[in-house]
Amino acid sequence: MKSYGQFCGLARGLDVIGDRWTLLIVRELLVGPRRYSELVEGLPGIATNLLADRLRSLEEQGVVARDAEGPYQLTDWGQGLSEPVRAIARWAAPLMTSPIGEATFRSAWLALPVAVVFDGVDPDRPRATIEVRSGNAPVTIESRNGRVWMECRPAVAPDLVVSGPPEAIVEILMGAFDESSAAERGVSVQGDLAQLDRLRTPPSTVAGE
Repeated sequence: MKSYGQFCGLARGLDVIGDRWTLLIVRELLVGPRRYSELVEGLPGIATNLLADRLRSLEEQGVVARDAEGPYQLTDWGQGLSEPVRAIARWAAPLMTSPIGEATFRSAWLALPVAVVFDGVDPDRPRATIEVRSGNAPVTIESRNGRVWMECRPAVAPDLVVSGPPEAIVEILMGAFDESSAAERGVSVQGDLAQLDRLRTPPSTVAGE
């Protein structure tokens, strides 16, 4: 990428991560280390030579690292992109209520809305295991010790199972509609949907407190 040539933090940051596909590569690696083939699978539409070029650039810039033939992973500095990526997703939340249309979807991408909606630490959060079935594979939302996170695996003895189209699942995570409206949106609920409501952090809760 050609440099903006400006002595400005935003411009210099965009010199590193402003290329097309770069932040989506970061999105994949924020979930955890990924092999090249896993990145190809998680980034439908990217040309393999372009992916290799972007990874090489991110390695040179110190955002991504790889040990020998091991998977690609974010460096400590690269992990610092977690909050900027979440901030963009938070800003774009109104765009996620429209139909998916021709857009592709991978269930692993739910990790970002889960991180945004259930951000921070809330000691009043109950323990819960929720399986979400949407897209190519089931995923599990776990609530433990005041924190909520998502893992790309089926749940073991889930307290709640929610199945449906991606746009409806995102809306239900955001609390946009309740169980009485779920069936109208193509969502199947096994368990008490109010468990999701109890996991949402009040706006005043600060991460890490």
